[in-house]
Amino acid sequence: MQPNASNSCPHCSSSEEKPAAVANLPPSPYICPMCEGVRSDKPGACPQCGMALEKNPLVKRSEPECCGDGGDEEVRDLWWRVSWSAAMTIPVVLLSMGMDLPVIRDIPHDASGWMQFVWSTPVVFWVGWPLLVRFGRSLLTLRFNMFTLIGLGVLAAWLYSLGALIVPSWLPHEATHGGMTLYFESAAVITVLVLIGQLLELRARSATGSAIRALMNLAPKTALLVRDGQDIETAVDDIQIGDVLRIKPGARIPVDGIVMEGSSAVDESMLTGESMPQTKEGNAAVTGGTVNGTGTFLMRAERVGANTLLSQIVEMTAKAQASRAPVQRLTDRVSAWFVPAVVLIAVLTFLLWWQFGPQPSFAFAVVNAVAVLIIACPCALGLATPMAVTVGLGRGAQLGVLIKNAETLERLQQIDTLMLDKTGTLTEGRPTVFEIFPLPGLSARDLLAYAAAVESASEHPLATAIVNAAKERGIPLATVTGFQAVVGGGVLGNIGESKVFVGKAAFLNKNGVFLDAECQARSIQLQAEGCTVVIVVLDEKPLGLIAIKDKVKDTTPKAIESLHALGLKLQMITGDALTTAQRVAKDLGIDEVTAEVSPKEKLLHVYQARGKDKHVAFAGDGINDAPALAAADVGIAMGTGTEVAIQSAAVTLVKGDLRALHQAFALSRATMQIIRQNLWFAFLYNGLGIPLAAGILYPFTGWLLNPMIASVAMSLSSLSVILNSLRLRRFK
Repeated sequence: MQPNASNSCPHCSSSEEKPAAVANLPPSPYICPMCEGVRSDKPGACPQCGMALEKNPLVKRSEPECCGDGGDEEVRDLWWRVSWSAAMTIPVVLLSMGMDLPVIRDIPHDASGWMQFVWSTPVVFWVGWPLLVRFGRSLLTLRFNMFTLIGLGVLAAWLYSLGALIVPSWLPHEATHGGMTLYFESAAVITVLVLIGQLLELRARSATGSAIRALMNLAPKTALLVRDGQDIETAVDDIQIGDVLRIKPGARIPVDGIVMEGSSAVDESMLTGESMPQTKEGNAAVTGGTVNGTGTFLMRAERVGANTLLSQIVEMTAKAQASRAPVQRLTDRVSAWFVPAVVLIAVLTFLLWWQFGPQPSFAFAVVNAVAVLIIACPCALGLATPMAVTVGLGRGAQLGVLIKNAETLERLQQIDTLMLDKTGTLTEGRPTVFEIFPLPGLSARDLLAYAAAVESASEHPLATAIVNAAKERGIPLATVTGFQAVVGGGVLGNIGESKVFVGKAAFLNKNGVFLDAECQARSIQLQAEGCTVVIVVLDEKPLGLIAIKDKVKDTTPKAIESLHALGLKLQMITGDALTTAQRVAKDLGIDEVTAEVSPKEKLLHVYQARGKDKHVAFAGDGINDAPALAAADVGIAMGTGTEVAIQSAAVTLVKGDLRALHQAFALSRATMQIIRQNLWFAFLYNGLGIPLAAGILYPFTGWLLNPMIASVAMSLSSLSVILNSLRLRRFK
């Protein structure tokens, strides 16, 4: 990846910061996910941490996503680099380490060295060029990171090996132990391992911004504009405030407005997260992106373009993603002091050997200083985090927990407050029959049979719940004639010679049909428990009532109990009615309840909690949860929820089972423990190897570090990291 050549800072190659007078220009297309304030007009690497820049979710793009110059192209480029570097490194490793193989042992030593040079040089300087660019930037900006260590080690190994290959007699006998030792394989292998780590990292972040695109796709592209009595199909972008639009059955509402004529039941679950459709009639507000039911109505546009609720949710989600400050990688934290320390040790080694070493003192100084840089190259350090993360993420997937990146694994162990949506997260997210209450003289089965027969001709979710209840009980559905849907009231149909009505008590009362005292009392009680109650009437005589409720998932109580056992504070934040939310929270033992909130208010609750130094996770499944999911320290989506929620979250529970959250928190702790152990192994190796490479034992034993022993030690260090990481495969 080439650094930017134009409109860039001469020191770090990032886009120059605009003066305050032009600070209101559009945001840059690319930003660094780790370093706040880093932006660029082109894809590339961050000049501070070396990570690949990613697309700014606040920038709208005119080209199709597949034609952009971002993530997909970079993934393909890294795949190409990994494939070629691995293919060219295998011969180098065999030539360097496989001397007992029948074909290789017959190759002369000098010829083997030149063959290693030929195969390793393209790996280091062609395939691994992006790594060297990042190494150079880290030196120019004095912001040392993993790429500083990688560049020092790779170049030191390659340059030393080239010098030993060209002038082997220049090296002291004690340094080579009587034979020419080369490090071409180390330079090539380190390059391959780092490229693989970069590929895994880039793939983990390749979905950035997909939640924003999914949100934007909810808005229809065209609408029916009513003008001079004619329906004219027009682009949604051309709709003006005050325009009259016709909304047909099943169509998405294009913009925010109010109903002028007609009525219908509108499914607002995509925005509110609640499963019950809302009746919309004269002067009722409707929201862009929601889905019309079976009715047709005219609406007047009140808010268009960026002012619609859907557009505001898009913007809130984008800003929450862009403002997230990821935790710096452990290895980069250590690199801030480790890199200067290694360089200082190498310089001191050179000076001490040059001034006080045996003759030829300069040759001894060069050999031992280079040995320090080679042995300090972070082979095991580079594997410490990505190896554990890769195994941990794979194990999480087996357990039904999809965790997007290493940052999320680290943040999960810090969570102390868990905010939960209700519908679809704690509950099943679909209405079901909760209770059948027949009046004396009629069985519950007969009452359900009457209701289901009429409701079978309706597409309303409440009708579906009643019909499903009848099917579960094996109740046959009678033939219905003369079906009618009374908007805001219920449904009506004829079964034989009898007329059956299923609907709301308020509508019946207006038409002179009333429940008896016992039935009325039960209806009030069920509504207090959060149920929707419908009345079944036969020939204007009430037969009883059916209560419909969104049921709490069977797994939720155990999940809440296990989460409490982890010491988490649980809060329910929902757009549902307060009475219903309080009842669910009481039954489950949730600590706090906030109900009847908008998507923006959910987002504000997350920000307020984080402002009090709390580490917040938010679990939800609806589009209304997307801003809060993106703003939380860790967003957790139900796999059974909407695609937007899943894409906005850092963790996805595949089966929508909250019990998996306990596994996610435990896996996080286990993975971070493995990472810390890996780093300890890596630094223990460096802590022992660097003094030996510097020749600390030479004054006492006359012994210098055998390069073969250094190679074996490096391999054992990497192997210890790999084996330790693989322990996560047995995590339970």
